[in-house]
Amino acid sequence: MTDDSPDSPSRRRGLLPDLSPWRASRDFRLLWVSGAISNFGSFLTFVALPVQIKELTGSAAAVGAIGAVELIPLIVFGLYGGALADALDKRGLILWSEAGQGLLSAVLLVNALLPEPAVWPLYLVAALSSALGSVQRPALDSLWPRIVAHEHLPAAASLNSLRWTVGGVAGPALAGVVVAYAGLGWAYAADLLTFVVSVALIVPLASSPAAHEAARPSLKAIAEGARYAWSRKELLGTYAVDLAAMFLAMPLAVLPFLADDLDAEWALGLMYAAVPLGSLLVSVTSGWSARIHRHGRMVVLAAALWGLAIAAAGVCGNVWLVLLFLAVAGGCDMVSGIFRGVMWNQTIPDELRGRLAGIELLSYSVGPTLGQVRSGGFAAWWGVRASVWSGGLLCAGGVGLLALCLPKLMTYDARTDVHAARVREQRQKAAQARRETQAKAEAEAKAEA
Repeated sequence: MTDDSPDSPSRRRGLLPDLSPWRASRDFRLLWVSGAISNFGSFLTFVALPVQIKELTGSAAAVGAIGAVELIPLIVFGLYGGALADALDKRGLILWSEAGQGLLSAVLLVNALLPEPAVWPLYLVAALSSALGSVQRPALDSLWPRIVAHEHLPAAASLNSLRWTVGGVAGPALAGVVVAYAGLGWAYAADLLTFVVSVALIVPLASSPAAHEAARPSLKAIAEGARYAWSRKELLGTYAVDLAAMFLAMPLAVLPFLADDLDAEWALGLMYAAVPLGSLLVSVTSGWSARIHRHGRMVVLAAALWGLAIAAAGVCGNVWLVLLFLAVAGGCDMVSGIFRGVMWNQTIPDELRGRLAGIELLSYSVGPTLGQVRSGGFAAWWGVRASVWSGGLLCAGGVGLLALCLPKLMTYDARTDVHAARVREQRQKAAQARRETQAKAEAEAKAEA
């Protein structure tokens, strides 16, 4: 007889994250901890940078322009970074890009300590950081399926989301306090320290060379990845839905001005932390995600609810309700992100993972980047709160329209999808070949002894 009470161990295991990837893979543990530490520091800068631009310029459009200077490096290096990830050692790309991000944090720190900090270095660092992140992200995304067993990929997606949200909650919340009471320099210094620790954790990772079938980095290789993505309309749907949701309903650029409008400057750090907090709550109760097989439907539903929650945050005049709806939006975004990641990782061939991760990076990052420009421009033209609620409503409508235009996304089922079955079979054959090679080596060693 089973115990199905709400407090039973089986129910709790069904809600709590699955730790199988953590237990099974040393490299997963190292990379997870490294990312958690550097993400925490990056979120400190994520808050400090727009606050510093606001203090130096007093312009919502100037804050939104951060997204504009990040856009071109994001597009160029996102696509080329995907080709590099397929053709070069993934560990090396991750290590050197992480070290470069640390140097950029040092530049921000030096500038903040000047008697009169300049504005132009802030935009320059934002652009260079976008380029380095665009090189690193495809390498990271294509490395996870190599160091995690196929059946553990949904759990790994949830744990990676948890890693991001822990930093997303703690970083902005602490940044609000640090910037207000200690100064911007301390936030940048803490970010620099986290990169030093992160690099030290990446160094012991095993190398991850290119697959034998991988193409050399070139425009032709990038085009090959784009053609594959276009042929997979369910993948195309995940990119389009995420791009629309982030472009139309990303309010982060105007949060400093929204806090002023609500006469709650003290709540700015909490506003930045509210979205990751909602994501964190979903991550730590993500055990249920392994039982979902129609991932496309969940992507669409969660993205539409993200938009409605952002719209509600824009309408509310009470700061606590604003924080609540921002947290709800973050939870919806995390649900969408988990199932997008599972679809990508379980269906994309290894030799194309880097280039497809580069395309995914564009959908994941170009949307928020352009969203900063949109929200900042709307706020300057129409008002801060109108910028927020109008974007949320446009998001919900846009996602619904995309769902109608991309039926394969809505009918996707991991149990029957041919691409998921093919990748699963490839990974099983590769694992069997490794076992046979290891057994042969052990037999030869015994024979020599």
